[in-house]
Amino acid sequence: MLAATAVSQSATDPLAGLVLGDVPEPEPPPGWSVVRVVSSSLNMHDLWTLRGVGHPPDRLPIILGCDAAGYDEDGNEVIVHPVIADPDAGRGDETLDPGRALLSERHNGSFAEYLTVPARNLIPKPSWLSFDEAACLPVAWTTAYRMLFTQAKITAGDSVLVQGAGGGVASAAIKLAVAAGAVVYATSRSEDKRTQAMAWGARLAVPTGERLPERVDVVIETVGEATWSHSMRSLRPGGTIVIAGATSGVNPPADLGRIFYLQQRILGSTGCTRSELVALLKLMDATGLRPVIDRTLPLDEIHKGFQLMIDGQLTGKLVIKEIAR
Repeated sequence: MLAATAVSQSATDPLAGLVLGDVPEPEPPPGWSVVRVVSSSLNMHDLWTLRGVGHPPDRLPIILGCDAAGYDEDGNEVIVHPVIADPDAGRGDETLDPGRALLSERHNGSFAEYLTVPARNLIPKPSWLSFDEAACLPVAWTTAYRMLFTQAKITAGDSVLVQGAGGGVASAAIKLAVAAGAVVYATSRSEDKRTQAMAWGARLAVPTGERLPERVDVVIETVGEATWSHSMRSLRPGGTIVIAGATSGVNPPADLGRIFYLQQRILGSTGCTRSELVALLKLMDATGLRPVIDRTLPLDEIHKGFQLMIDGQLTGKLVIKEIAR
C-alpha cells in the first residue's frame, strides 16, 4: 500500500525525512481493527515528528498521520479516535494514561491506504458529515473542544481570546466558542486570517499583540512564546489560560507575580477522550458547525501540503485523500 513515512528527522529540513512509497499492508493484533482510509488531515504534530520534537528517533521509521475517516472491516463508515490508551490507567480519562500514545507516535498513522487501531477507537461517522470533514475532527477539533468545555468550562456570555487565528485548533476554537454563545476575540499577523476569523463569528480580530477592548475570561493558547506575554496581559483576574501547544517556543517568561497576585489559572490540555469526540459530534449536529477546510490534496502530493503548513499558508485544515488502489 502507499504510505507517507518519516524515516529521519531534521530541525532545518524536515521534509527530507518524509518518504512516500509502498509498504506492507498492516496486520491487526487481537482486539484491533483494520480501517480503509478515505481521508486524513495534516497536523502540526506531524511536522514536529519530522523536526525531531517530542518523538525519539528510535521510533523511526513510522507512518505519519493522526486523523482518519474511512471504512471498517464490515464496510461501516467510521471516524478514528486517535488517542491509543487505557482509560482505567488514566482514572477514567485515557488522555491521562501515562502510557498513552497519539496515532503515529508508537503505532503507524493514517497517511496510508490502511491502518490498524483498537476496536474501541472506532466511532460511527454520522451521515451528515463528509469523510473530508470527519478527518478534520480527531485532533484539532477535539483539542479545541476539550480546551473550551472540559478545561475552561466556558458558558454563554464568557469572553474568549483565541491566539493565532487560522490554525486548525484555533479555527475550531473560534467556531466552537461562538456556537456556545461566547464573545470571541482573535489575533493573527495576517490580515486575511483576521478577516476570516470575523467571518467565523469573532467580535474582533486584531494584529498579534494588540490590546483588546476588555480583559477576557479565557485565553486559548497554542502559539507559545510569541503570544504568551499578550495572553497574560489580556486575561482578567481569576481568568484561565488553556495551553495545548507552543508552536513558537515552549519557554516564555512565566510572570509568576502576575499569576499569583491576580489568581489566574494556567491549565494544560492534550488530546481528547473518546466520549469528548462523541460529544463534539452531538454539538456539531445541533448547531450545524462544520470544519474549516483550506484545501484537499491527494496522498501523492503530501510534500506540497507540508510545505504549505511550514510556510503558514493554511487557514483551517488541509485534507489528504487516500483512496485504495
